[in-house]
Amino acid sequence: MVVGVDGSPPARAALRWAARQARLTGSRLYAVTAWQIPAYYGWVPTAPEEDMAEAAGKVLTTAVNSVFGDAPPDVEVVERVEPGHPAQVLVDLSAHACLLVVGSRGHSTFGGALIGSVSQQCVQHAHCPVVVVRGNW
Repeated sequence: MVVGVDGSPPARAALRWAARQARLTGSRLYAVTAWQIPAYYGWVPTAPEEDMAEAAGKVLTTAVNSVFGDAPPDVEVVERVEPGHPAQVLVDLSAHACLLVVGSRGHSTFGGALIGSVSQQCVQHAHCPVVVVRGNW
């Protein structure tokens, strides 16, 4: 089972929901975050790729720790940090998953949307069933 995690409250709710489902089904849980070098118009210095991957890993570990606390979870949780656009990374990983779980919205800039662009792309293009978790599950 794959769950997308970006550190947002909906992503943490998705992680909680996925952990419960993994417990019920005996599945291994892959908590995944993705990072990419931002596209800018013109020349702008950026941080080295290692720094961006490390920062994404810290966000992922913080989110996992906030959901499970200090006690080890009663499911196997594998943290994965992948380069690429979040929607594409999750869709690609869904080809080998029994279920893809995402939050309804992440750290988007359009606050009025009911479902985020990453969630929408996952629903439309995933290779397995998708659950979109809304609210503070």
